[in-house]
Amino acid sequence: MRTSIPDREQRFRSLFADTYAEVLRFAQRRVHPSHAEDVAADAFLVAWRRLEEAPGRADDLRAWLFGIARNCLLNTRRGLGRQDALAVRIAVTTPSYDVAVAEEESTAQRLDLAAAWGRLTPGEQETLALTVFEQLTSPQAAMVLGISAATYRLRLLRARRALRRHFDLDTLAVTRLETLENPS
Repeated sequence: MRTSIPDREQRFRSLFADTYAEVLRFAQRRVHPSHAEDVAADAFLVAWRRLEEAPGRADDLRAWLFGIARNCLLNTRRGLGRQDALAVRIAVTTPSYDVAVAEEESTAQRLDLAAAWGRLTPGEQETLALTVFEQLTSPQAAMVLGISAATYRLRLLRARRALRRHFDLDTLAVTRLETLENPS
């Protein structure tokens, strides 16, 4: 059953008002900020065309829109021949009693984490980003990627292990370097 034109327009306006900022942030974490608005616009164009397919629940609707935005990104990348990995800003804060020490430790952790993130495959980065940055549940993230929730959970487990492994290697390397520089 098709809805009337005014009802359809009102549903889309409401969808846009409720989710545009989140879809834009989703895109900004994956492309240069100057292209993020174009991705969001493309995603909402597709959403308008496929509005009858939109899920009813708000969280599922977000995942549906993220999936559309992701497909817009993939189509753009294929069209332009780019194979760039996802670019994600990482912010780690470490509360500490000593502000100077905390800032130094936080900076070191961010650098180690950024280096570890850079060693992940684009698929591992995207899997982690959907859970950490977009705060999607496994079924919702699976919807974005077009896979089952069980497959997504397995990918998430592997991506977390890979990040931890890369992060631990960086930390171990720094510890060894400090030991060499300051022998006791």
